Amino acid sequence: MRKNSIKNTRINAEVQRELSNILRGGIKDPRIAPMTSVVAAEVAPDLKTCRAYISVLGDESVQQETLKGLKSAEGYIRRELARTLNMRNTPEIRFILDQSIEYGVNMSKKIDELTRDLKDEAE
Repeated sequence: MRKNSIKNTRINAEVQRELSNILRGGIKDPRIAPMTSVVAAEVAPDLKTCRAYISVLGDESVQQETLKGLKSAEGYIRRELARTLNMRNTPEIRFILDQSIEYGVNMSKKIDELTRDLKDEAE
């Protein structure tokens, strides 16, 4: 199975959707921030491993606590994933912090400030 095959793309989307549902409704760990979302999921072609990219709204300490909470709840998350998805193997999940949304928001703010400054100078 190639990496960009239709089957692998469909599995990635299903795993991402189910991980989002589990994070939203199933985990009671107080370390996990309420504004945590799954940005993407990449399941290996052999279905053994999965890299889940998560985005956490908050500062650095909130993000690190959320990662610790997710790592400790990994067994529960994997068991719920196995229960909801009908796959031959349930992948081992590794959570990776994705800061692209935060980076985009910061860049957008900088662009807005710059255009406002240029507008003020023009007047």
